[in-house]
Amino acid sequence: MQKVWDPLRRKEVALTPEEQVRQWFIGLLMDSMKVPQHQMNSEVEFTYGAGKTYRADILVYGREGRRLAIVECKRPDVSLGKAVLEQILRYNMVLDAPYLFVTNGRSTFAAVREGENFVFMDHLPTYEEMIENQMIL
Repeated sequence: MQKVWDPLRRKEVALTPEEQVRQWFIGLLMDSMKVPQHQMNSEVEFTYGAGKTYRADILVYGREGRRLAIVECKRPDVSLGKAVLEQILRYNMVLDAPYLFVTNGRSTFAAVREGENFVFMDHLPTYEEMIENQMIL
């Protein structure tokens, strides 16, 4: 099986279709959104509900170490419908990040917390924009 270097996990991992999307989005976070590499982790385990373990594809952290964004990556052939949105919202019940991103490499959605709800954004925010907006949330 083909492998790819994951700069966040600092190791080679199997290049599955979902991993290809994850690595593309890590590049987007670093290059376009200007997220420092040391402010991200991939495949982060956490416990939800009755002790079941889940993994967040990518977590972005603010400068003080608080979770800033969750990224959920899907294979390109997976539709980004209600089930995917519900999945990231469940994850966020534990992880409590003000920004949520879902992508399948073909479509990407960004949402920001406004009060008790999340609203879709018309662009991918930069790291600085996320940091500044977090201060007023």
